[in-house]
Amino acid sequence: MFDHVAKLKEYIRCDSVSADPAFAPGMQRCREFVAGMLRELGLKVEIVPTEKQPIVMARREGPASWPHVIIYGHYDVQPPDPLNLWTSQPFEPEIRGERIYGRGSADNKGPFLVHVTALAHLLAENPSLPLRVTMVVEGEEEIGSPSFHGFIEKHRDKLQGDLFLLSDTGIPSPDQIVITCGLRGIVTGEVEIVGPKGDLHSGLHGGVLLNPIQALAEVLSTLHTPDGRVNISGYYDAVLGVEPWERDELQRLGTSVAQYQEFLGIPRFHTPPGFDPFEATRFQPTLEFNGIGGGYQGAGSKTVIPSRAFAKISCRLVSDQDPDAIWALVERALHERCPKGVSMTVTKGHQGPPYVVVPPGRSNTPKGQSPVLATAFAAAEEGVTKVFGKPPLFLREGGSIPIIADIKRVLGLDSVLMGMFLPEDNLHAPNESFNLSVMARGIEVSKHIMARLAGLAR
Repeated sequence: MFDHVAKLKEYIRCDSVSADPAFAPGMQRCREFVAGMLRELGLKVEIVPTEKQPIVMARREGPASWPHVIIYGHYDVQPPDPLNLWTSQPFEPEIRGERIYGRGSADNKGPFLVHVTALAHLLAENPSLPLRVTMVVEGEEEIGSPSFHGFIEKHRDKLQGDLFLLSDTGIPSPDQIVITCGLRGIVTGEVEIVGPKGDLHSGLHGGVLLNPIQALAEVLSTLHTPDGRVNISGYYDAVLGVEPWERDELQRLGTSVAQYQEFLGIPRFHTPPGFDPFEATRFQPTLEFNGIGGGYQGAGSKTVIPSRAFAKISCRLVSDQDPDAIWALVERALHERCPKGVSMTVTKGHQGPPYVVVPPGRSNTPKGQSPVLATAFAAAEEGVTKVFGKPPLFLREGGSIPIIADIKRVLGLDSVLMGMFLPEDNLHAPNESFNLSVMARGIEVSKHIMARLAGLAR
């Protein structure tokens, strides 16, 4: 029998940090582990080279009449720093209570193994399972998936399926599963302001020139209104309206505003007018400052006027906002508001469009939606209700998975995103963990979805 806990332990031990070249051996070990695990299931495995980290693609072929589900995961993880805040070693898994601790346990090694294990169990019970399956496991998700778009373009003939199935989204509690039906897009960049040709003594030269830090602060302060909206003309023009059924689903979330506020540890919320905190993170775009710097950063004081200052910006986007169009608006606003006496450079970073899929049966379900997709959504609802004791919520999420929109645009396929990780799982932070009870129940749901697609369950 396929032991998912033992497999997860072995998977976590692969120190597969894509952002740091020092972890290249761990990335290779992780690819080999994934490839070997999928070969155990009888899948035909191919290691597809890219400019950065190769992609593991494994296929279970069959007649064209069989449904074809494509299961996505990523084998790379975030850096483990700061190491001193971990209770146990980040790449040595440790089980405490119902949780397994280790970097990548929740993002995305445990959730991906949910679907691998479900398929393993199904094939053990039904070796002739009438279902085509392709596993796609990339190693660059944590650095923005720069190779993934080219991969699906090049291999679109092997990826002609009915839907993608994955678990790389969240749930609010161990008993409340969310099927994510929308993701915010993203576009990032950096603004740098330059003043004098070098750092200056603030006593000898202070008062005769505009300090780049001051100039930067003045510009950044203009990008929002006091009530929390982005203060850039045209920023909200393409924002998709909120359907009544979406607000109804959100009312069933079960988390109060007070609980959310306590979880964040903030004195009050700062949301756009007309939106509560749960709505704001799902239905509204943002412009956030992710980093800022300039001048002396060490202990004590060093009285200089810095020659330059910078800020890092990210914009989370909702349908139907276009990342290129939004960044053009941001860049224009920055240049128009740059004060005289300094120069400005704006550099665009990575981007990804937003994504929305309407679950079947909702008031605005698109005509011509794939019947196989409808079956998958129905099976997910049935499986979750039976296994977790309550139906799933169908919600948009505030996070971004740019590849989901790429999959839709290039392959024309929608995705069933079954949330698996919890707020307390500490994604991207020290002491990341994954709830093994959620994992075990998730395996049963995934198994039901694939069995329904194969026509073996009703």
